[in-house]
Amino acid sequence: MKVGQDTPRVRPMKALWRRIRKPLARSRVVKQIIASIMAQAIRFVAWTNPPVKGSADVEPAIAEFSPAIAALWHGQHILGPTINPRRHRLVALFSKSADAELNALVAEKLGFETVRGSGGRAGVHSAKKGGARALIQLKRTIDQGCNVAMIADIPHGTPREAGLGIVTLARLSGRPIVPVAIATSRRKVLEKTWDKTTINLPFGRRAVILGDPIHVPSDADEQAMEAKRQEVTASLNAATARAYQLVDAG
Repeated sequence: MKVGQDTPRVRPMKALWRRIRKPLARSRVVKQIIASIMAQAIRFVAWTNPPVKGSADVEPAIAEFSPAIAALWHGQHILGPTINPRRHRLVALFSKSADAELNALVAEKLGFETVRGSGGRAGVHSAKKGGARALIQLKRTIDQGCNVAMIADIPHGTPREAGLGIVTLARLSGRPIVPVAIATSRRKVLEKTWDKTTINLPFGRRAVILGDPIHVPSDADEQAMEAKRQEVTASLNAATARAYQLVDAG
């Protein structure tokens, strides 16, 4: 028997990568570099995906409904920052998780301002994750006349099922929720991810669909809040289905 025959061979480069990947992941400089590269890639994808006939014109909606709360789904939001015409001031909520930190940096590179916290759940259950504080910050932002963007479904919860956080913000602020769906004809769906994250690819077609604004009364009780949560879910799913229908037609 040859020496080392039963011992797995460790490749030097792979061993080196295992040793340095965690320090790299914690490096602010490395994160900034990666975020810059990702932001440029997203701009390129948006530039090479012209809008199809039937895609919404976002500018009139901003003029009509501002300040408003843009609602998007997890895994379907990557091109969200690119549809902000004229770079209107917009504040987006991102989770406080380490995984979301890079996404927040990318959004900032693309012109968004960010608030960190968990906005999917409402009330005391989200306080430890900064949910209550995040909603307060977003309400203050809306009170200043600025639009905000939120991912409607709860991280690692049921995908494409709105949480109460976005409905609570609409009730507190008195401003409408506007469902926003973005799709491209060329895309890669990461089937093993909990939310079926969709990576938009260049050289295709793009569609943006806006649902009708959803208003939540300031005196909405628990039953009314649940009804509005279901309305957000249905409207955003309908907008998403329509966006994919447009880009996949023909």
